[in-house]
Amino acid sequence: MNEQATDTPPEVFAGDNAAFAEERRGQVARFVSTSPEYYERQFDKIGSESKFTWTLNVWAGILGPVWFCARGLWNYGLSFLIIETFALVQIVRGLFGDLASDAWERIAKIEGTLELRKQQLAAAIENNSDKVDVYRRTVESLEDAIGGIRLEAQQMEESGAMIALGGLAVMLLIKAAQAVVANTLLEKRFSDWLSDPSIFSGLSTRQIGISIGFVAVIFVATVTHYSFPGLYPWLLEFPTRAPIRLTSIGGVETFFEAAVKYGEAFFDSITYGIRLVLDALELIFVQTPWMVIFAFIVLLTWLSAGPRNAIYSGAFLAYMGLLGFWEKAMTTLALLGTAACLSIAIGIPLGMYCARRPRFYAFIRPIMDFMQTMPAFVFMIPVIAFFGTGKPAAVVTTMIFGGTPVVRLTVLGLRGVPESVREAAISFGASKWYLLTRVDLPLASPSIRAGINQTIMLSLAMVVVASLIGAKGLGEDVLEALQYANVGQGILAGFAILFCAMILDRIVQGDRK
Repeated sequence: MNEQATDTPPEVFAGDNAAFAEERRGQVARFVSTSPEYYERQFDKIGSESKFTWTLNVWAGILGPVWFCARGLWNYGLSFLIIETFALVQIVRGLFGDLASDAWERIAKIEGTLELRKQQLAAAIENNSDKVDVYRRTVESLEDAIGGIRLEAQQMEESGAMIALGGLAVMLLIKAAQAVVANTLLEKRFSDWLSDPSIFSGLSTRQIGISIGFVAVIFVATVTHYSFPGLYPWLLEFPTRAPIRLTSIGGVETFFEAAVKYGEAFFDSITYGIRLVLDALELIFVQTPWMVIFAFIVLLTWLSAGPRNAIYSGAFLAYMGLLGFWEKAMTTLALLGTAACLSIAIGIPLGMYCARRPRFYAFIRPIMDFMQTMPAFVFMIPVIAFFGTGKPAAVVTTMIFGGTPVVRLTVLGLRGVPESVREAAISFGASKWYLLTRVDLPLASPSIRAGINQTIMLSLAMVVVASLIGAKGLGEDVLEALQYANVGQGILAGFAILFCAMILDRIVQGDRK
């Protein structure tokens, strides 16, 4: 009974296999556009083996980067293009380039100096001067230098054939490598295309034209520049225009002048708010008796990270006190604590808002990239224009540099919360507030704490930079050490900054929950 139920006529399997083969043949034809029978055989051969399968695509080897780029394999095409360009430069330099041009230019310059020294030597001999020996040694030295450079130039000219042969060998090797790996890479892209039809496939005229034009421009420009240096100066120097630069500078200055003029009340209010927080923290850290702050930090470290880290914190604080860095260390903690607290107070809510609004996050991501990548000395210029010099400006500069990690990692943590957990909470009637405070934030807390840690560390990294615009603290000692080459003071102050960072890191990233 079971045998009758499971028996299937062979012609059914044959029909299914034929249908599958026909469908795959059509898929390969749509993907490759050219020579579908060849690629179908190669893809079947590659797919039947788990290890690398040796195949040979002659056209891929001949066309090189053009073939790969036209097929949409731009990553590999650009890599092969770099190597082929190097090989082509070596071939052209070896065959047609003037390899000794720099050496002959150096010889011409030295010969001009040599002629002058010979005239001085002749005059010294005629006047019976005591500098005759000096001029004679100088002339001999210059003649020896010319001889050495001339020998070097001759050797370089004779090495042209070897350079060309080396370039030819590299070209042949890379051509062979492209021919061997082409089908494997295309088969992998075909497999990706089967699951994601949006991946580029086929050979469009537009893609071929772009590939040929791009490769031709790279080949011609690079080979001409390196093989025949100085032939076309515009290949080396970008065609700049002074009026454009001057107009841009004037436009930027006009913008900042207007911003300072019409935004004075706004910037004053920001400065006032920063001053409130900064004065409060300075009152706590600087004015409070040292033993109270000492005991408080050690206790906080013990509660957060355990007794061993509390002992380390106590040793670090003792180091700062015994070496006379206590007050400046507390000033640094107050200054950077203000920047870190404001960055965290703004960054976490902003990250929570961005986590569920991809469009808004896509809008502010370039802004955060600008804040992190722009050198600190550049954005200090507008900060000084808006806030002047002093501690508020240092706080704003530190916030710009160190405030973005907490936003990014908050977004990352909230987006990493499993949807199944959120759906389960919603199905049990959880409100939005409950979902946020009891589900999303607890599960995202490791990532958020990492963001807080990174913000604090980056803030401490700005200690020395902030001292340039009037911020006090340990950065001032390091800056003085740099100015007066006081190695001891700079190293000791640097260790104090390091210990401040380690204490804050242990408190924020403590093992205890």
